[in-house]
Amino acid sequence: MSSSSQSDVLLVRAIRTGEEQAWNTLIARYEGRLLAFVESRLRNRAASEDVVQETFVGFLTSLPHYDENRALEGYLFSIAAHKLTDYLRREGRRPALPLSATEDSQGVWDVPGSARVASSLARSSERRQLEAVALQAALQDQVEHWQARGDWRKLMCIELLFVRGWANKQVAGELSLSEQQVANYKYEFLARLRNAVRRQGLSEEVFPELYDAEPEGA
Repeated sequence: MSSSSQSDVLLVRAIRTGEEQAWNTLIARYEGRLLAFVESRLRNRAASEDVVQETFVGFLTSLPHYDENRALEGYLFSIAAHKLTDYLRREGRRPALPLSATEDSQGVWDVPGSARVASSLARSSERRQLEAVALQAALQDQVEHWQARGDWRKLMCIELLFVRGWANKQVAGELSLSEQQVANYKYEFLARLRNAVRRQGLSEEVFPELYDAEPEGA
């Protein structure tokens, strides 16, 4: 095992024990490379940052299933590729070719035609309704959890990020926080939100992004 691979294994083990500094080290080590990979496809900095943050949340969610024999960098890029594909689907685009999880892979995208059969449209409408109900319940659970704990700064942070759509840097300045603290609050919120949705036991077809980072057989 190379020294870099051994370092990654030790880093993952530290994250599993809950060491905050280890999590910050992971972000510092891979955030730049992941951002370059995603931004080269999207050409949109803000959207790329969101995809990268979702990548780290996906890694955190799938951590219990992560095999230390698998290269951490490749695993993170694989999750990023899934998140990028999911983002493009939400935006009404789809990959014409499958995304690869390597930094030098090429993504080719096209816009789907308007000829969608009625059954497809009906399924999309039904799925959106299920998503809305599930997210509403998960959001209420998270907000009540932080209210009970008196975590008002976290609530203000999340409101500025997701309701007003402010950037991390702007939120940090408004609340006298570091950008890293804002990012951590955002990661925590998204992770808890994902877990709350998963606990509702919905079909994988409703929220495939909750499962796509897990290895087969997990």
